[in-house]
Amino acid sequence: MRPFGPAPEPRTVSEAQENMSRISPWWKQDRHADRRPFLLARNRIKAAIRAWFEAEGFTEVEPACLQVSPGNEAHLHALATEIAGPGPAPTRRYLHTSPEFAMKKLLAAGEEKIFAFTPCFRNREHGPLHATEFTMLEWYRARAPYEAVMDDAAHLLRLACAAMGQRVVSWRGAVAVPTGAADRLTVAEAFQRHAGIDLLRTIATDDAAKFSASPHNTDAALNSPSPSRGGDRGGGLDACASGTTPPPTPPRQGEGSKPSQFVVQVDREALAEQVRARGFTVRDGDSWSDLFARVLAAEIEPKLGVGQPQILFEYPAVEAALARPSPHDPGVAERFELYCCGVELANGFGELTDPVAQRANLEAQMTLKEKIYGERYPIDEDFLAALADMPPASGCALGFDRLVMLAAGATHIDQVLWTPPA
Repeated sequence: MRPFGPAPEPRTVSEAQENMSRISPWWKQDRHADRRPFLLARNRIKAAIRAWFEAEGFTEVEPACLQVSPGNEAHLHALATEIAGPGPAPTRRYLHTSPEFAMKKLLAAGEEKIFAFTPCFRNREHGPLHATEFTMLEWYRARAPYEAVMDDAAHLLRLACAAMGQRVVSWRGAVAVPTGAADRLTVAEAFQRHAGIDLLRTIATDDAAKFSASPHNTDAALNSPSPSRGGDRGGGLDACASGTTPPPTPPRQGEGSKPSQFVVQVDREALAEQVRARGFTVRDGDSWSDLFARVLAAEIEPKLGVGQPQILFEYPAVEAALARPSPHDPGVAERFELYCCGVELANGFGELTDPVAQRANLEAQMTLKEKIYGERYPIDEDFLAALADMPPASGCALGFDRLVMLAAGATHIDQVLWTPPA
């Protein structure tokens, strides 16, 4: 039995109609009546997902939203508050942009398989697919490869559509059949297929001077092929692309400069030449990552997940500097994103358990944030301490509101939020 009863089928509402309806408050009876089928669809999908996780042996957890640090990705913007205490000065806290830090602490505490539907908060994000407050579905599997959460993400899309009886989903003219297996495409294959760019030709993974000493060819990231290396959940879902190559990651304590270390270098000029040939403007200050992000957003993402859901995987290591290197090519990392109808739904990877490398990454992100936006967020020292006890794990963050939108046929995120943020 469905705990919320049978939900009425959501009506298809044009974007123009929804724009008009947002002129009136969401609590007006006529507007609520328009939105209610989508809201009941949300309940139905959440119930189906929760039942699946529980059947898989996961434990549902409730991460606190108020944190010492909201997350440390340079291009995510948090909401802050002041807590009055017994002392003379208030204490600053943040509403988290992701439950990642809290959930990894639970892994360190001994949890093995956990999931959460968590309110998350991100400033400067508004639009049909973005809201300042939204729901993240995040889950972790201890001692599991990232292919396991890759399979999870694709299954959850099928499950949501099945809960609504949807055999076909669409978004802004793009159509996909979600019932089958998700197609898998490497980032390099996507750049070649959709943009005619040979991305791997711009990446080298040895210590030799493959590229010239041009000032533009200095982007590099130092990686170690340790199984414990993971990815940073900063980029991806609801985050704008960084466009900045992560700095070198220092060796872990005791490693020194052993032969297992290798340098991942990217050739900015080689990529710029190909990007210009595609008709893009290349500015003098553009880094390799700027060009990568520009092509990805304009030429590739709109074509992903059209016809069938698609998983984009094996991101360049410099776009996931703390993700596990691929065993067959250390120039790419074990990071993936799930797309359907050109919409990014999920971002997952292997998780970092190296506190030294994690600190270097977080500090570098905050240095970049301060340079661009004039502010930085604190580092959660408790989180870094917990990494020493965290087992190897893989995890994924999925935009639950976006999932509901696709499965229910909504055209704006406000339609699937019970009380849209003011």
